[in-house]
Amino acid sequence: MFSAILIDKNDEGQSVELTQVDESQLPEGDVAIDVAYSTLNFKDGLAITGSSPVVRRFPMVPGIDLVGTVTDSSHGDYKAGDTVVLNGWGVGETHWGGLAQKSRLKGDWLVPLPAAFEPRQAMAIGTAGYTAALCVDALVNFGVTPDQGEVLVTGATGGVGSVAVALLAKAGFTVVAATGKASEGDYLKQLGATDIIDRAELSEKGKPFQKERWAGVVDSVGSHTLANALAQTKYCGAIACCGLAQGPDLPATVMPFILRGVSLLGVDSVMAPKARRLKAWERLARDLDAAALDLIAADEIGLGDAIAKAQDLMAGKVRGRVVVNVNK
Repeated sequence: MFSAILIDKNDEGQSVELTQVDESQLPEGDVAIDVAYSTLNFKDGLAITGSSPVVRRFPMVPGIDLVGTVTDSSHGDYKAGDTVVLNGWGVGETHWGGLAQKSRLKGDWLVPLPAAFEPRQAMAIGTAGYTAALCVDALVNFGVTPDQGEVLVTGATGGVGSVAVALLAKAGFTVVAATGKASEGDYLKQLGATDIIDRAELSEKGKPFQKERWAGVVDSVGSHTLANALAQTKYCGAIACCGLAQGPDLPATVMPFILRGVSLLGVDSVMAPKARRLKAWERLARDLDAAALDLIAADEIGLGDAIAKAQDLMAGKVRGRVVVNVNK
C-alpha cells in the first residue's frame, strides 16, 4: 500500500482525497518508481479543483511531474537505482501521475535527472520551469538576441514566468516582467527583471496595432494579454506562447503578422520529443542559478497539503513553484 491523492467521479460530481492505494492498482508501464517529490502546476490545480475537465480517466492520481528512484525496469535505458524525471506525456490526465509515493510509467517518457540537480531541485523546476526553458530555446533558436531590445515575460510571478525571467536574464536579455502583484517587484528584480509593468496594461482589449517595444515575448497567459503583446512586438520579433492563464481565446488581427513580420511560436511541453526535452534541461542546468531556484521554490509541502494548496494556486495566491514531498 502507498499514499496517493486520488480523483474520482460519479453522478454527484468529482471527489478528491488523500488515500491508501494497493500497488496492484498501478497502471501498466515498463518502469516502476519510488517517487521522492512531485509539484503543483496550473494543470494540477485545474485537475484537483475540477475547474476544467483536465482528467480524462477515473480514478486518477494527479501530478504531471515527478522525480524518483527506479525500483524495477524492463526498459533498456533504465535500471534499478537510477534517478529519473517525468514531465507531461498525459500523466495526471490519462495515466496516473506523481502525487503519490509510487508510480509505474513508460520508460520512453522519462529523462535522467541531470547531474546539476538534486531531486528536490528537479521538482522546484517541474513542467513549469522546463516549459520556460523550451520557450527561451524557441526565441533563441528563432534568432532573438539581447541586442535587439527588451523581452517581455507575462504571468511573471507564476512558475513559467519566474523561471523564464531568470533564464532570460542569465542569457543576457533585458527582461520586463508583467504582473498583477505589485508587492512582488523585488522578487522579480532578484530573478533578473530590469523593469516591472502592471498586467493591466496588457489584459484589456487594445488596439490591433500598437507602438513597437518587444524584441521577444514569453507568454503563459493568452487572450487579450497575448493579443496586446503581439500588437507591441517589434518588426520580425517573436512570441513564444505556452499558456492560457487568462483564457484560450486570441482576440487579435493579422496585422502584426503581415505588416511587421511578427512570428508566434507555439510551445508544447506535454508531447515534446526527448531531444528537445534534453536541450531544455541542458539550459536549465547551465543557466538556472541555485540561488534563483531557491527563491522561486521556497514553498515545500507534504502530500496531505496538496489539495488545499491547489485551491490557493487557482486563487492566484501562490508565487513561483510549490514542491511536494510525497513522503512527508
